Amino acid sequence: MIVLPLEWFPLNKPSAGDYFHMAYNVITPFILLKLIERSPKTLPRSMVYICIITFVMGASIHLVGDSVNHRLIFSGYQLHLSVRENPIIKNLKPETLIDSFELLYYYDEYLGHSMWYIPFFLILCIYFSGCFIPIKEEQQRIPVAALLLIGPSSLYYWYLVTEGQIFILFIFTFFALMALVMHQKRKGLLMDSNGRFLFYSFIITLVLIALWVGWLWNDKILRKKYPGVIYIPEPWAFYTLHMSNLHSAKGESI
Repeated sequence: MIVLPLEWFPLNKPSAGDYFHMAYNVITPFILLKLIERSPKTLPRSMVYICIITFVMGASIHLVGDSVNHRLIFSGYQLHLSVRENPIIKNLKPETLIDSFELLYYYDEYLGHSMWYIPFFLILCIYFSGCFIPIKEEQQRIPVAALLLIGPSSLYYWYLVTEGQIFILFIFTFFALMALVMHQKRKGLLMDSNGRFLFYSFIITLVLIALWVGWLWNDKILRKKYPGVIYIPEPWAFYTLHMSNLHSAKGESI
């Protein structure tokens, strides 16, 4: 949306971002299946297939909700406010329309995210369980190309966790990986290069999340939006609160 802004496309048609999301919904499950196929350990196929099917359904629900949501942002919707507190929503008549927008929000932010992310991280755990080799074997170094990709990989997970509001799911997945590492070590097994790549990506992701939270720790408006014990603001909420006005001002000056 930064490179190809939403206003370049008819609001009643898919934008470039929507088409990229459609591509993601096809390419990512295919890559996950190929990843599982290359695992040196035989993994439970039925579990993998159920996870992939649920993943595609959840990501597709999110695609629709996200597409409508971005058009609402273009019309003045503010993500740092709840659905009923938004100026363009709270005065809608009849009031049952507000319930419809809350249902859309539920499909996008709760049901879609759950059906998308839970299978995704479960597949990563299943894959990680096959990324171990005996201690006696020579441990391969992580290739240079993989080292260069750890940063973008961690940034991707950071965005999933913050925008998807799935920190609890992420941290439990990380604990599961740690428990698996300790369990396999007792059996005389260590992570191979693929396992270390995933594990290091998760560690860097935790650092990025901590930096993000620390930077926005004293933001009173976002604190109101995320009042719970776990305070992790969404990047899009930060954008609509602090950045969208700057971009609109630049557009007007041009």
